[in-house]
Amino acid sequence: MNPDDDGPSERYRRPDGLDDATVAALGKLSEALEIIEHARGHLYAFHRLTGKADFALGDAVELLRNAGHDELAERIDQELVGRNVIEGRWTFQIIDEYDETYYGPCKELERQAREKLADGRKHLFEAEMKEDRRTHGQKNHEAKPPSLRDLDP
Repeated sequence: MNPDDDGPSERYRRPDGLDDATVAALGKLSEALEIIEHARGHLYAFHRLTGKADFALGDAVELLRNAGHDELAERIDQELVGRNVIEGRWTFQIIDEYDETYYGPCKELERQAREKLADGRKHLFEAEMKEDRRTHGQKNHEAKPPSLRDLDP
């Protein structure tokens, strides 16, 4: 392998003139978006678990009725099955509001910052960290996958 080929793909190379402070700031912005994505994933887990719980409550109501506990079954059915988790909202509405109010604007501003400051390139901070941390020339420490090694200039 040519030593000049032992670097990141063009898409992960810092554009000319981009300073360390800006790369660090974009890296921190990217980190924040990743945390927000993770939080959003937890919202989806909350959504799915709450939905599963609601169906389990419905099953419990049916089993209680079958066991002759109609009054308790009716109370659970009326008070819990299909209940809002926050006033006026089921979990899908919470996710939609999160996406519209917080996630969407965060994602868009992160994209705009990359477009304005780094020609739209993602993960420059991480790519440079990889270059610093990997053992150059060592198997399984390559800068890019084999399929890309011969494609970059």
